[in-house]
Amino acid sequence: MVNFLRKKFIKDYDNINDSNVRVSHGKLAAVLGLISNCFLFIIKLTIGILTFSVSIVSDSINNLSDFASSIVTLVGFKMSEKPADKEHPYGHERSEYIAGLIVAFVIIFVGGTLFYSSLVKVINNPMEDFNYKLTIISLVILVISILVKLWQSLTYKKIARIIKSTALDAASKDASLDCISTSAVLIGMVVILISKLTNFNIPFSIDGILGVLVSIFILISGIMLIKEEADPLLGQALSKKDYMDLISYIESFDIVLRTHDLICHNYGPTITYATIHVEFDSNIDIVLAHDEIDLIEESVKEKFGYFLTIHMDPIDVNDKEINQLKEELLNVLKEFNPNIDCHDLRIRRRAKNRDIIFDLVVPYDCKYSKEEIYNKVDSLINSGKEIKDNIKITFDNEMFTD
Repeated sequence: MVNFLRKKFIKDYDNINDSNVRVSHGKLAAVLGLISNCFLFIIKLTIGILTFSVSIVSDSINNLSDFASSIVTLVGFKMSEKPADKEHPYGHERSEYIAGLIVAFVIIFVGGTLFYSSLVKVINNPMEDFNYKLTIISLVILVISILVKLWQSLTYKKIARIIKSTALDAASKDASLDCISTSAVLIGMVVILISKLTNFNIPFSIDGILGVLVSIFILISGIMLIKEEADPLLGQALSKKDYMDLISYIESFDIVLRTHDLICHNYGPTITYATIHVEFDSNIDIVLAHDEIDLIEESVKEKFGYFLTIHMDPIDVNDKEINQLKEELLNVLKEFNPNIDCHDLRIRRRAKNRDIIFDLVVPYDCKYSKEEIYNKVDSLINSGKEIKDNIKITFDNEMFTD
């Protein structure tokens, strides 16, 4: 179904690296959500009012919030399509994340309102009329609703994977939660129907309790959505896989000895700027090295879509003292954490003593403090020396997440 719709409504649908094609996918998903959620809202609100069911009305309002979410998502993708301008030189793709945050706050407001009204019904436990025909119709509508929401979830999930959209991935998870909440309402309606057929009096409001449960699901989905949309706005690290894939690709070029200090800045799903330090043999002609670095930057843009800037670090590979010192440092530092790394090691010689300068990449799970690590390194380098070297360490952190 998704591939059929993509082929039908999206020109050049396979070229997902094109921002226009990506936006078209987002618009398609939003329109599908608008149509299906509007349909579910109308039929469930109608039957909920006719049966005086607060749980069905709550579920219908949840669909209304999903309808609003689809509108905001559509607007977000439309805004992200706007090209870069003087005020926003990195484009407008982050509008998609802002749209997701707006949706999240709407969902939380709706969930809180429904929680209050459902709780009132649980406390008061009012006696209500019961209509068998309307109850059967309600059950059928709820089953249809579950199937539609399941279709929604799978559709959003597939499009989200195609265009790598956090907003659509969040919408897919929200639709999955809707399936669960509607299933709870369906089970409750079946219990109420059985109790009426058997003349068994239930001393509490099942409908009110289900309304409370549905509203809790709505609140949870809103809170989850806030986290997922806020992460890229705050500055989300690359996944470990994406990080290592990019590092491995850059280090596959012959000129590159090793890399460090990779930093990525995300300005939207298709706009990522990155900087990295590349070490190369200082004996290579600088013009040749610069040409090779340009080639790497162009290749990364073509393969990964990243706007990469490389800082060139010339390394004297024949400096035996530095090579030996680095090896000794790493052997000692591995005792603190096996994943600790050292780079930019250099020796600045002064009239009386020396400066030993280097950077350490310390994993977040390292249990030792910077002071403990520094003291260990100082002890290694200066043990037994009358004239002590000055140890200058810059502590870095990993720039990826698991």
